[in-house]
Amino acid sequence: MRYPALSISLIFFTLIYPLSVPANSTSPQGSLVLEKKTVILIRSGRIARQQPHRKKAIVSFPVVKGGVTDPVVLSRIRSLLLVKNIFETSIEEYRQDTWLSEFDYKVNYNKNFILDITFRQEGAGAYPDSSEKHLAINLKTGRLITVSDVFLDNSLSSLAAMIDKKLQAEMRETVDRVNQDSSIDAEEKSSVPELYKDLKFEVTHLNDFMISEDGITFLYDAGFPHVIQAYQPVGQYKFTYAELSTYLKRQGAPRSLVQ
Repeated sequence: MRYPALSISLIFFTLIYPLSVPANSTSPQGSLVLEKKTVILIRSGRIARQQPHRKKAIVSFPVVKGGVTDPVVLSRIRSLLLVKNIFETSIEEYRQDTWLSEFDYKVNYNKNFILDITFRQEGAGAYPDSSEKHLAINLKTGRLITVSDVFLDNSLSSLAAMIDKKLQAEMRETVDRVNQDSSIDAEEKSSVPELYKDLKFEVTHLNDFMISEDGITFLYDAGFPHVIQAYQPVGQYKFTYAELSTYLKRQGAPRSLVQ
C-alpha cells in the first residue's frame, strides 16, 4: 500500500547514475543480456523538513541490451520489464509519493530462452511494508509463461492438490509451534487456526511459479494484513522436475519448457 505525498508542490530531483552494471557480452545462448540502471529520487521541500527519513528512494531496474533480435519479441519483453508495468506505478508517480524507499529486482534464471525475474518494492506508511511481483518470460515469444504452456491441461486439478498438501502441512506446523509456545496467550493460540481455515491452493493459483535449474517453485500469497503477517504462510512450494514429470507437457526441463 502506498501513501500520497504531503503536497503536490514539493520539488523532486532525480539523479541517474552513469555507472550501471555492465551487460555480460558472454551470456549463454538463449539468455537475455541485461544492464542494471539505478535512479535515485531525492526529496526536498516539505517532505525533507517534516519527514527527513523519507528524503531518498532508490529505484533499480533492468534494461535489455541484447539476446533477442526479433523486434516484436524485444518490444514485448521491454514492455513487461518497464517499471510502470510492475506495480502499476511509474517513476514519476514514485517521485510524488513518500511511501517508496527501494525498488529492486533479482534474476532467478536466465537461459534456455527463459527469463525468470522477481521485482520487489519496500516502503513505509503507518507500517513498513513490501511487495513482490514475479515474471517468467518466454524469450522466444516475449510473452509470460503460463501454466498451460508448461503443464498438461488435464493434470491441473491434481497438480494444485499436490501443492495444497504442502500448504496445509505448513499451516499445521505453524499451529503446533504456536500451541507449544508458552509466551503466546490462550486467546491468540485459539485464533491462529481461524486464520487458516479458508486457505487452499487452487488451480487459479498455478500461474505464479518460479523456474530454476532443478525445479519449479509455486508461489502463494495469503495476503494477510501487517498485524498478522507473522502467521502468513511462506507460500513457496518447490518440486523437482522428476516430481513433476507426470504433469509436464514436455520432459527434459527446464530446457524444454518453452517452444
